[in-house]
Amino acid sequence: MTIGLLFGTLFICLLIGVPIAISLGVSALVAIYFGSTLPLSIITQKAFTSLDSFPLLAIPFFMLAGILMSKGGVSKRLLDLATTMVGWMTGGLSMVTIVACMFFAAISGSGPATVAAIGGFMIPAMVARKYEGGFAAAISASAGSIGVIIPPSIPFVLYGVIGGVSVGNMFLAGIIPGILIGVGLMITAYIISKKRGYKPTSDTKFNFMDVLRSTYDAKWALLIPVIILGGIYGGIFSPTEAAVVAVVYAFIIGKFVYKELSWEEMFVAFREAVIINATTMIIIGLSVSFAYFMTLEQIPNQISTFLIEFSQNPIVILLAINILLLVVGMFIDTISALVVLTPILLPIVTAVGVDPVHFGVILVANLAIGFITPPLGVNLFVASSVGHVKFEKIVVGVLPFLLTMIIALLVITYLPSLSLWLPNLLNK
Repeated sequence: MTIGLLFGTLFICLLIGVPIAISLGVSALVAIYFGSTLPLSIITQKAFTSLDSFPLLAIPFFMLAGILMSKGGVSKRLLDLATTMVGWMTGGLSMVTIVACMFFAAISGSGPATVAAIGGFMIPAMVARKYEGGFAAAISASAGSIGVIIPPSIPFVLYGVIGGVSVGNMFLAGIIPGILIGVGLMITAYIISKKRGYKPTSDTKFNFMDVLRSTYDAKWALLIPVIILGGIYGGIFSPTEAAVVAVVYAFIIGKFVYKELSWEEMFVAFREAVIINATTMIIIGLSVSFAYFMTLEQIPNQISTFLIEFSQNPIVILLAINILLLVVGMFIDTISALVVLTPILLPIVTAVGVDPVHFGVILVANLAIGFITPPLGVNLFVASSVGHVKFEKIVVGVLPFLLTMIIALLVITYLPSLSLWLPNLLNK
């Protein structure tokens, strides 16, 4: 009865358009009131105490760093570098968009932020060069999903905190899978561009000296992931402290080196970060309350028992979990899904021998696909907004890229060495 109340209320709330944070809180409230003897105040208590976490501080600081970088000239220089690297190829602007998103992903840690920063430049540029609007926006939305896989990644921070997994190892584990997805998207974009006759950005061929010059111009931007990851693995600072360093670095580069970050834009950046973080923290707090009640009612154990009785084959279990996560990603945002599902699924996969770090990559890769799957599809809405393209056109345009990301997900799932090679190499 309790499980029915909990998930039934959640489903009804989502169906009628109640915000996800409120849906989680209301469903927990209804289940506690009608299905248990627990005090209702436990919801607010857990929501408040769950935010008293030092590692969680990394989330607002990485958000702020990403916003400062997008306003401080970093995005422009990364686009220039990507243009010299792949702009000469068929469908050059689409290739530039994907590579630039991969670069920016190594800075921002956020999917929607990557779409906003790169798509705001590239979607209008592609449309002006006669690219179909739905295709142009779909490229940005799909490539922006890599923002939560290539480190630093806000979902990796959250998964590490909830699952008791090293955030540093999660960052390392996301590098190769993120590049794999990016390459897959580039191949798909090339095939479509070839078919539709989309030309390179210019008539010039690849020039190594141009790449070197663009790399030099973007050197301060490219140093950001080096400083963040190098500081973490060098033992100089923790992931949370790395996020603070990223903010200070982004401010110095944007204000005093590139000189494109005004005090007015600084105020706007802080305001955006505060608003986004407030929303995020509300979601995290109420998600933790929801997950805590599930744990008290032993719902995760019941689900674990059912799945393990169904099959103890890791291949079958991971396939079932992938299908579940792809469906969940269509309706629930990444942060809520991580908080709710990690305590349920992590014991199941570890019981059949799946490494927690590898599973973290699988989990986040699944939810990254959720960024481009309606009806939630946050990246689709962001791309539609910044690119002024109808949502329906983007949904059609994103289908081949969605298929590519699902194929990449299966490769990541069943080749754990892609995720574990770098963590194992540096932890020897």
